Amino acid sequence: MAAKKSKALLITNGTVVTLGDNNKIISDGAVLIEDGVIQAVGKAAAVKKKARGAKVLDAKGRVIMPGFINTHMHLYSTFCRGLSPKQPPAKNFVEVLERLWWPLDKALNGRDVLYSSLIPLIDCIKNGTTTIIDHHESQSFQTGSLSVIEKACRQAGVRSVLTLGISDRYGKGEEGIQENIDFIGKIQAKQKRGDDMIAAMMGLHALFTVNDKSLKKSCDIANAVGCGMHVHIAEDKADQVANKKKYGKSVIERLHAAGGLGPKTLAIHCVHVSDREIGLMAKTGTCAVHNPESNMNNAVGVSPVMKMMERGVLVGLGTDAMTTDMKAEVRVANVFQKHAAKNSQVFFVEACNMLMKNNAKIASRFFNRPVGELKKGCYGDVVVMDYDPPTPMNGNTFLGHYLFGICAARVDSTIVNGRVLMQGGRLALNEKKINAESRKQAADFWKRF
Repeated sequence: MAAKKSKALLITNGTVVTLGDNNKIISDGAVLIEDGVIQAVGKAAAVKKKARGAKVLDAKGRVIMPGFINTHMHLYSTFCRGLSPKQPPAKNFVEVLERLWWPLDKALNGRDVLYSSLIPLIDCIKNGTTTIIDHHESQSFQTGSLSVIEKACRQAGVRSVLTLGISDRYGKGEEGIQENIDFIGKIQAKQKRGDDMIAAMMGLHALFTVNDKSLKKSCDIANAVGCGMHVHIAEDKADQVANKKKYGKSVIERLHAAGGLGPKTLAIHCVHVSDREIGLMAKTGTCAVHNPESNMNNAVGVSPVMKMMERGVLVGLGTDAMTTDMKAEVRVANVFQKHAAKNSQVFFVEACNMLMKNNAKIASRFFNRPVGELKKGCYGDVVVMDYDPPTPMNGNTFLGHYLFGICAARVDSTIVNGRVLMQGGRLALNEKKINAESRKQAADFWKRF
C-alpha cells in the first residue's frame, strides 16, 4: 500500500511554533502542505496567497506546531493491559522479562500483532504523536510480523520506523534476522520510489540474549544497507553482568566490537553504562534514548542522561510503551532527573530539547526529508494544540510555556504527511469498532498466554 497522497492543506488562524534550531513563534500564522510536504510557513495573509484551492483547517487561535516524536516504542505490548501473569510475582527485572514479556511475545499471532498495534497508534493520534520508532518482538510469529505492523501504521497514518528485536533465547535468531533483511529490502525500495511513511532498522532484543554470531551478522547487515541498529542497552545491571561473564566485555564494548555503533544506532535506556561506554557512544555518534517512566516503573535506576549530553551524545526521549503521550513523558523526564540530581535547577532546558530538537534529529535520519519542524521542505506532520497562553509567549518565555503549558494541553487536531487524522478531537478512524475487535482478540490471546 503506497503512502496516501493528500490535497493541499492550509492550517491557518493560529500561533505557529516552528521548533527546530531556530525556533520561531509567528502570531496569526499559517502552514501550507502539498503532497505531504510543507510548502510555506509564515503570516497567514502571505501564506494564503499561495494556497488557492487548498482545504482549510481553521486552528481558531490555537497553537500550530510540529507533531511529537517517540524514539522508542513497543506496539506489541498492548494486550498486557489487565493481563495477570500465571507465574509468581517477579522479584527483579529479569524475572519481569521471564514471567511477563517473554511469554507474551512468544504467544502473539498475526491478528494479535495487528490489533495490539492499531490501539496504541490511535492513542498516538489522540496525543499528537506523529512519528514513532518501534521495536517489535513476537518469537512465535516473526516471519511476516513487520508487514503486519506496517499495515497497521499505514491504516492509522502514523509515520513509523519499524524493526524486529531478534533474540537467541528460543533459538530463533536466524529467523528473526531474515525477517529484518526481507523487510528492510522491501521498505528501502519503497522509500526510493518516494513512499516515505515507513522506514526500517535492524533490531536486537538486548545483548545478553543475543550470541556473537547473531550479533555480528546483524551489525554487518545494518552497516551494509545503512539502516542502523535498535537495541536495549544496560536497562538493568543484569545485562552488564551477563555480558561480562560470558563474553568478557561490557554491553557497549561488545556492540562496538561487532561494528554496531554509529549515528543511526539507537542505544535504548543506557541506565547502567560506564564512563568508557559513554565515551565510545560519543566517539561513534551513537544515539541514546531515555525512557524515564519505564525506568521508574521497573525500578532499574536512573540513566546518566546529563553526563551523556555533556560528553556529546545525542539523547532522545521515548516511552518504552508505558504511554504514547510524549507531552507527559517530557514532564516526567524533567522531574526525574532533577530528583536524581537532588537539584531543582538542572535539566529544564535539556528536557525540552530532548523532545523538541533531539527526537527530530534522530527520526529525520531515517527518512528522505526532515520531520519535527515546520519549515519548507519538511514533512507535513503537524498538531494543533488547544493552548491559549495566559502570559506573554515569545522566544524568551517559550520553554516555560512549552513544558508547563503546551505539554499539558489537549491535542485538537493531528495531521501526518498532510493527511488529517484527527480534527477537533474527532478521529478519522472508527475507534469504537477497532476497540471492539481488539477486545475479542485480546480475550482469545489471554487464553493462549
